[in-house]
Amino acid sequence: MSSKKMAIAMFGQKRLSREGGIEIVVKELCTRMAKNGYTVTCYNRSGHHVSGAEYDKKTEYEGINQKCVPTIEKKGLAAVSSSFFAALYSAFGKYNVVHIHAEGPAFFSWLPKLLGKRVIVTVHGLDWQREKWKSGFGSKFIKQGEKNAVKYADEIIVLSKGVHDYFRNQYGRETRFIPNGVNRPEIRKAELITDKFGLTKDSYILFLGRLVPEKGIRYLVEAFKNVKTEKKLVIAGGSSDTDSFMKELKELAKDDKRIIFTGFVQGQMLEELYSNAYIYTLPSDLEGMPLSLLEAMSYGNCCLVSDIQECTEVVEDKALIFKKSNVQDLQNKLQEACDRTEKVMELKQQAADYICKKYNWDDVVEETLKLYRRK
Repeated sequence: MSSKKMAIAMFGQKRLSREGGIEIVVKELCTRMAKNGYTVTCYNRSGHHVSGAEYDKKTEYEGINQKCVPTIEKKGLAAVSSSFFAALYSAFGKYNVVHIHAEGPAFFSWLPKLLGKRVIVTVHGLDWQREKWKSGFGSKFIKQGEKNAVKYADEIIVLSKGVHDYFRNQYGRETRFIPNGVNRPEIRKAELITDKFGLTKDSYILFLGRLVPEKGIRYLVEAFKNVKTEKKLVIAGGSSDTDSFMKELKELAKDDKRIIFTGFVQGQMLEELYSNAYIYTLPSDLEGMPLSLLEAMSYGNCCLVSDIQECTEVVEDKALIFKKSNVQDLQNKLQEACDRTEKVMELKQQAADYICKKYNWDDVVEETLKLYRRK
């Protein structure tokens, strides 16, 4: 089937934005597919951006049809309601392929399948393991979404070897391993971050991501408070349903003037933060495929990550690694990084070339399109 004739629907993302990893992946896939002549429709949620209404302005991406679906703006119901309507519209629309992102939205994979569509599901991580979905309706819904993906999807894409093994062992289901990609960025001088936060090149350690418990930020704050350094710790990201967690972090950090919370960042501010960090750290207990880690390395950062498989697979021997959940080990590794500048600089020099060669969005799109076409 030629690209001109293939029509693709995607849902599972909030909107084409930087609110989370899924949103970034969908944006990268869709912009490239549209550029290559495919007809792409994104079914986005209604409602507000993670950082508030001022970020709601819909960005038009060339060649992509963006449609907002009805969304019940209640915690726990926004994802369910928007996924249901997106599945309904994509099932009845004139599409060859319906590509669903994440396990929760995959609950409705039977709908487009029932109406003869080819259904692809990307599992971005085992979401039922996340702290906010550990119990109640959300957990059951996501777990059933996983089972429905196994039952109804023509192909399941996974982003890590660990999740690939999980589906094989748990369900006897083969999946396709297609990791995320990364773009080689332009390095920016510190301007906005100096004006707003007093940050200069190599003067801070950076965490950038959603502020949720499973990212290990609690350990990071506890560990950093005991590190002897004049460098700052910058925690950049929005709170996404977890305002109480944000309060807890700020309470934990309040006695240490070196710790800065920037809130959600995008555009030039985000680029400057990545470009000028001394090290980037991702202390997560749980990840799908950590896009922020790929991005941090693409900017030539020395990275310090927990030893979970999803992180170590990405960095191999090109980063510093500490034992997951171990505050003392994280503190030791942070101290060592602050004291051993030459080791940090050595890792910085290798990072960008290594990561941009290993993870490439054009390759990701090519592999994904092969699954769309396969009969």
